[in-house]
Amino acid sequence: MSRVSIRRLRAMCKKESYQIIRDPSNALIAIVIPLLLLFIFGYGINLDSGQLRIGVVAHSQGPASRALIQTFKNSSYLALTVSDHKAPLQAQLQQGKLRGIVIIPPNFDQLVSAGKIPPLQIISDGSEPNTARFMQRYVQGAWQIWQTQEQIKQGQDTTELLTTNERVWFNPAAISRHFIIPGAISIIMTVIGTILTSLVIAREWENGTMEALLSTQLTRTELLLSKLLPYYVLGLFAMGLCVFVATLVLDVPFRGSLWLLTLTTLLFLTSSMGIGLLISTLTKNQFNAAMIALNAAFLPAVMLSGFVFEINSMPAVIQLASHIVPARYFVSILKTIFLAGNLGTLILINSLYLLGASILFIGLTFWKTPTRLETH
Repeated sequence: MSRVSIRRLRAMCKKESYQIIRDPSNALIAIVIPLLLLFIFGYGINLDSGQLRIGVVAHSQGPASRALIQTFKNSSYLALTVSDHKAPLQAQLQQGKLRGIVIIPPNFDQLVSAGKIPPLQIISDGSEPNTARFMQRYVQGAWQIWQTQEQIKQGQDTTELLTTNERVWFNPAAISRHFIIPGAISIIMTVIGTILTSLVIAREWENGTMEALLSTQLTRTELLLSKLLPYYVLGLFAMGLCVFVATLVLDVPFRGSLWLLTLTTLLFLTSSMGIGLLISTLTKNQFNAAMIALNAAFLPAVMLSGFVFEINSMPAVIQLASHIVPARYFVSILKTIFLAGNLGTLILINSLYLLGASILFIGLTFWKTPTRLETH
């Protein structure tokens, strides 16, 4: 590798910085889009179940039935609509106004008086499987509470052979925003790192300035560094903006250290910018480069990073393909730093993957970058 001239590198970085400042699309992507995506993911996407609307068909009107209905009403997760007939509640279920129906049989009180556990029928809206599972669990929980209360009334022993105490680490309130926002930041950094840099070398070819650069003493190292360094600054600025909004506006906890976040961000930016520069070098056309970057970096970052969709639940082939997506490792790092803190081993392993991806893509870009004009 040839010797790097600080004077030439400084001049090229200054030129690239002027192009970033003069192009309003860069400010749009680095400032407006991150804020827009953060607020969309923070307020527009909510995986929390909240209070579910269910209907109760009370075919039995005895004291045990009324006690069970009151137990359902006491649940903070259920909003009840009680009726003597199934038809109106079934119509509301089909219209999407209810998430499920609980049917209390006519002989409910007689079975309770006889010391038996009567059955309940639960009809749930399967168009949203996750919500249906939540509804069934909430109903089952209220059902178990009612059974315990009935055993106490009848003087029965309620001592359980085995008791469980659940403890949720890192996100005990199970607030979906707390794990969505760190993943959203990785998507934002992918946009800045890949899509912006996918245009820089292609823009030189389209503007006709690449031929002028290749006719000078500028080396490949100086060319690539001049394209990387200004975008490092832009990327770190965007990351600082994202952390500020996530912690102070969206109330996402930040339990790690800023220096570790900065170091891992630089690693991720290197890998993502390597992808963008490689695309830009190969296509030499801004429109084609942007389309390829969108499909090769942005969409895989959304679908295969574990940002929303659990990787372990994907088919084995898709899981294998996700290993080449740098955002997969950065999502894990960000969730760790934000929610758990400085878990060194986990962060180190993911950082090594990012380092390998950086070497791979920057190396390929260096290899494919021409050093002189081709003559035909």
